Amino acid sequence: MPRVLVADPIAQEGIDLLKNTVDVEVRTKLPLAELIGIVPEYDGLVVRSETKVTGEVIAAGKRLQVIGRAGVGVDNIDLEAATLHGITVVNAPMGNTIAATEHAIAMLLALARHIPQADSSLKGGEWRRADFMGTEVRNKTLGIVGLGRVGSEVARRAAAFSMRLLGYDPFISPEYARHLGVELVSLARLFKESDFITLHTPMTEATRHLIGRREMAKMKPDVRLINVARGGLIDETALLAALEDGTIAGAALDVFSKEPPGESPLLQHPRVVATPHLGASTVEAQAEVSCEVAGQVLDVLAGRPARSTVNMPFMPPEVHAVVAPYLETAGIVGKIAVQLSEGQFDSLTLRYQGEIANHDTSMLKAATLVGLLGPVTEERLNLVNAGVIASQRGLRVVEEKDPSPGEYASLITVELRTSEGETSIGGTLLRSDTHIVQVNGNWLDMVPQGAYLLFIEHQDRPGMIGALGTITGNNDINISFMAVGRQAPRGNAVMVVGLDDPMPDEALAEVKTTLHIATAKLVKL
Repeated sequence: MPRVLVADPIAQEGIDLLKNTVDVEVRTKLPLAELIGIVPEYDGLVVRSETKVTGEVIAAGKRLQVIGRAGVGVDNIDLEAATLHGITVVNAPMGNTIAATEHAIAMLLALARHIPQADSSLKGGEWRRADFMGTEVRNKTLGIVGLGRVGSEVARRAAAFSMRLLGYDPFISPEYARHLGVELVSLARLFKESDFITLHTPMTEATRHLIGRREMAKMKPDVRLINVARGGLIDETALLAALEDGTIAGAALDVFSKEPPGESPLLQHPRVVATPHLGASTVEAQAEVSCEVAGQVLDVLAGRPARSTVNMPFMPPEVHAVVAPYLETAGIVGKIAVQLSEGQFDSLTLRYQGEIANHDTSMLKAATLVGLLGPVTEERLNLVNAGVIASQRGLRVVEEKDPSPGEYASLITVELRTSEGETSIGGTLLRSDTHIVQVNGNWLDMVPQGAYLLFIEHQDRPGMIGALGTITGNNDINISFMAVGRQAPRGNAVMVVGLDDPMPDEALAEVKTTLHIATAKLVKL
């Protein structure tokens, strides 16, 4: 009978589920050395966030087949080491969805009716009814940033309060949003029209300080912000200043940039409702998470695929030899396409030409989706779950294959259609390096490297390269390489410039106005 070690406290329901099938031992708060000493005896390991599953622990687990994380984040698990040793890592992303949803709704209502402040006042012996005049949520506009699992559930519940729902999430289909009763809008419009704004997006470099001083200045003066997602999505310094000068009416925070936040002045502000990261803290959620991870551990030990695998799956050697070298290419093509596009996502077409079209391309599709959705999804994306997450968001993905030889032995082309138009990027593999060879119908040859790529679409004419060099020089931005492609002399052209340094918005605006170009967009690799 397989043996499973539960190294952190989890709800008894999950332990009971495991005990029905495997031999379970619960030993919590183990010192690292002791864990390393006993882990060779087990086929499975279940942890929460306390136990650090390091590369040393994984190397010692000679029998380990699966590591289960009873929760969403897997930062305490060395995923690279687990993959290298052929160990499946699973997590439990679904179990706390309703708990987080209900907490967001609770924070919204508490903020609207000053419930924590009124409770504290009354318990302090005061009777100050006039000081706690609230506002109804009925007929108010709720802006939902991020319509993943939690954001979607918040929308369903807010609709029952007769709220008007605006949503921002470029990576869901309009049909899915309409099914929720949500009107998809730009982020700028959501900020401008919402009475309440709730955040349900992951923390990435792109979303850090998503709401800062500039964004708050564009909101209604009586707007109220709710964040039960990730600390750092709101610039806390800017939030405090906006509360002080009346730019916004209030905020409800369950998460903070630093946790615990310590002596944060935000916690003392009379128009702030705050809780200590309680989004998943319900009895039911803990039981759900425990059972969810236990079920997936049992699936892996029984040889069945797990629903929420978070590391790369095994690839058969015969597939690996042909397809694996192109996985990085597919991911980079997807990452570039999504950053060059604008508007609401409509559909994605993946075209495979040449040798790779003769093989199973499901892994290439998954790799493209990882590059496309990685910065915007709440889940950790991988080659196993990318297709499922895309399907959950209502994304239409079409694959087309043409095995006939073309300009290259194999070519992967992504066509991303949005409400604003179509973006097309083609990539291939040459001498073990990814080459971008097509951008919106323009052929060129560029190896994407460095931190930033500046894509410029323009009319080919003398002086463009020199003018760009002047702007980057004046802004102390170093150029690492440049590639140019054009359809005809003095016709439509594309220029891709590798930059060692980020380009400020002011410099990018100068590029657009000085060079009289169609588009100039910065892509972060």
